[in-house]
Amino acid sequence: MTGVIHWFTDPAHWRGAAGVPTLLLQHSLLTVSALLLAAIIGLPLALWMGHRHRGGDLIVNVANVGRAVPVIALLSLLALGFVGSADLGPFGRAGLATLVTLALFALPPIVTSTYVGMTGVDPEVVEAARGMGMSEMRVLRTVELPLALPLVVSGLRLAVVLVWATATIAAIVAGPGLGRIITHGYDSDSPSEVISGSIIVAVIALVLELAMVLLQRAVDPIPARSR
Repeated sequence: MTGVIHWFTDPAHWRGAAGVPTLLLQHSLLTVSALLLAAIIGLPLALWMGHRHRGGDLIVNVANVGRAVPVIALLSLLALGFVGSADLGPFGRAGLATLVTLALFALPPIVTSTYVGMTGVDPEVVEAARGMGMSEMRVLRTVELPLALPLVVSGLRLAVVLVWATATIAAIVAGPGLGRIITHGYDSDSPSEVISGSIIVAVIALVLELAMVLLQRAVDPIPARSR
């Protein structure tokens, strides 16, 4: 514990290219970019499939294939074989491979929760909206989506925490982010550095989880106290 306190109080760890603020910014960029990529791909598809009640089993099962593939194995395969390990601007070495890996990892919770949320909307409410002359797109946008939103956000919440924690794997292929603290600690045989890096990642993951829980409650059209 003394070593961990010393690591956190050492000014050298909080400045420069290898300082915590810089690595935190890199880690955040990786996380946000991967989540945006996954959301752009997964959300429209899952929303439409859920609205149509068609193809859901296929899309959910295909998305969930990612859960069966080890993340490190996928990153190594993409970095060394299919995508390459070249630098990608601020995403660093093997940046594209890292982004693709994290986005694929984020897809299952986003797709599954969104589809389940859409198909769980009361059919009578949907039929009533159609009976009022609403178009299919308007039914999706103004009726189904607001009611399914808590589950949609639940999937995003899980994806946010998973991707944030998993983004540490970028350091395995010499990429940026907080994982570099952990890998450097292992390479230099410094358990206190490994623990310190892990604490930073874990604490921020808890903060993100809390923020997403509050967001999920805020978008719920039926407050818990009225149920």
